[in-house]
Amino acid sequence: MAGFFSWPQSVILAQRGFLFPWSPVCLAVGIGGYFALRVEPPLPLLWLCLGLGMASFLAMRWAGAVLGPLVLALALIAAGFGLAGLRANWVSGPVLDFRYYGPIEGRIVGIDRSASDALRLTLDRVVLERMAPEKTPKRVRVSLHGDQGFLDPQPGAVVILTGHLSAPGGAVEPGGFDFKRHAWFLRLGGIGYTRTPALLLEPPGAGQKIFKARMWLSARVQAGLQGEAGAFAAAVMTGDRSGMSKATLQALRDTNLAHLLAISGLHMGLLAGFVFSLLRFGLLLHPVPRHRWPVKKLAAFGALIAAFGYLLLSGGNVATERAFIMAATALSALMLDRRAISLRAVAMAALIVLILHPQALVSPGFQMSFAATTALVAVFERVSQSKASRDWPRWTGPVLSLVLSSAIAGLATAPVGMAHFNQASTYGLIANLVSVPVMGVLVVPMGVAAVLLMPFGLEHLALAVMGLGLDWILLVAGQVAGWSGAVRPVVAPAPWVLPVIALGGLILCLWQGRGRLVGVVPMALAVAIWTQTERPALLIADSGTLVGVMTDEGRALSRAKGSGFIAETWLENDGRGGSQALAASRWPQAQDRIARAQIGPLEVVHLQGKRAARSFTRCTKDQIVIASAETSPSGPCQMFDTARLKRTGSVAVWLRDDGPELKTAAEVSGRRLWHGVSKPVRLAQRAQ
Repeated sequence: MAGFFSWPQSVILAQRGFLFPWSPVCLAVGIGGYFALRVEPPLPLLWLCLGLGMASFLAMRWAGAVLGPLVLALALIAAGFGLAGLRANWVSGPVLDFRYYGPIEGRIVGIDRSASDALRLTLDRVVLERMAPEKTPKRVRVSLHGDQGFLDPQPGAVVILTGHLSAPGGAVEPGGFDFKRHAWFLRLGGIGYTRTPALLLEPPGAGQKIFKARMWLSARVQAGLQGEAGAFAAAVMTGDRSGMSKATLQALRDTNLAHLLAISGLHMGLLAGFVFSLLRFGLLLHPVPRHRWPVKKLAAFGALIAAFGYLLLSGGNVATERAFIMAATALSALMLDRRAISLRAVAMAALIVLILHPQALVSPGFQMSFAATTALVAVFERVSQSKASRDWPRWTGPVLSLVLSSAIAGLATAPVGMAHFNQASTYGLIANLVSVPVMGVLVVPMGVAAVLLMPFGLEHLALAVMGLGLDWILLVAGQVAGWSGAVRPVVAPAPWVLPVIALGGLILCLWQGRGRLVGVVPMALAVAIWTQTERPALLIADSGTLVGVMTDEGRALSRAKGSGFIAETWLENDGRGGSQALAASRWPQAQDRIARAQIGPLEVVHLQGKRAARSFTRCTKDQIVIASAETSPSGPCQMFDTARLKRTGSVAVWLRDDGPELKTAAEVSGRRLWHGVSKPVRLAQRAQ
């Protein structure tokens, strides 16, 4: 028995000094546990978990060298659970529970583009007709369609328009991406569109200074550099992608170059490195600072200020926050004569981001950002310790670093990208190898130079050179995306697959000694099960407007038009891709707006519209009937009309030997805050 307990003791003691990078992992386990629940935990329990976590953290110093890390792990798990729940309560606000049509008034706090490439406004201080302020959403998002030549959207401007609003939609299939949860943390209580002109009600006021500065800089850059290159430059310098076309964004995604748009570690590192080198070189030119001043520390401080300014101008998303924290940690280490880049720095950045934004854990941006950074730091730490690396010729260093970093980052982020976006970029490594150096040598330095030249009205000189680099990247994206097999569709995995792969990758990166190779086992197991994923034989949209059945040729859809986002998501999740029109051609021709298809022994009947629903009066037990209106035919069939689908959400059906297996989005998601269950009052009032 003593030998049994001595083994974990020896393992923990062998890892002493290397356990801190596991801290954000434990915090993430608690956060993930909160989001995995199907029932919303009571508020006192959340406070209790946070309190227990903090108390355990304070008590770990008396727990000893062996029990101390275990106590800290449990404390972080409990604290993560409490933090996530309290954050969800803090951001709560009213959500529309009906379809609204009428006047919409609000202040512009966000400008971007929708999936359909329409200009989209995020509004706060919302006013809706005949709706009490306490029931009005704090924020809404509206896409502008039709002729919109009457408004030049400016940050802080108050606009008025006539449009449609509804509650954010749930998962398009059970277990899929839950937009309701995403919108909850953005405080979006309604989303919609308008086809009538939006009008200016009040010009921008004194607030929104940083947002105004972002958009001013974006407009200045696009005025000095026309076309897609100018829009690309604005995205890199300010985070504003509203000027980029849908085709360009898709080409960058298909070639795995979309990370060049996100202001993340690459951009922040290049900016900080360029400013640091520029300041250090400039100070060394003069004999006084060269011999009397701490030049390296002063340059690091200047680079830190530049990085902070970049963070403010970029809009401060999670990837940029993580990048700034990493850059700040490295630059602070230089000022304190410490090691700049390490796994401890990555862990500190992850802890700060998760404490500030627990919901970031489930976002692809956070996952890809930290997957790439953790893998890069872990591998390069081991390469630097390798004796073989010291025998390489000097000229091979930059070349090997570029190839190795691109390959490692690509491998680390590939499972995340495939799980969330259902595609793999076949030639992404090639595209990155010929594009990333241009970003570092031309784009980022010239972006800094353009900002420095703006007070003199000479930014066009730097922007012209910057445009050459961006034109090259866009050319590479367009050419590589056009190659045969450039993008391969990937089937959506089960929800637990990605966490298991992440656990294996963390063991490989963070564990010390040969025991790290154990991480290969869960990764291989998860990948093997991923390849055997069984897709539903039948999918039903939560609105009842679209139905999809699986055939030997792929999924057949009941409609060639309408519900385009749902159709696209289903086809991507199937891992086959294709267009909605092609998928609809696999479905037998509908008669009188009644579409019928066969899955095994069951007949699927889709009633499209109120007239079809009224005309269908009787069904049998071997039928599954879906209607886009309320109806109640007689008979023992499975009936999914709009009334039932409002309760169940989207539906998936698998064929089993003992009969059909049904799973609904409501069953998978559970009764959570973002689904309108047990909305808190006190925290919500404080958040306002």
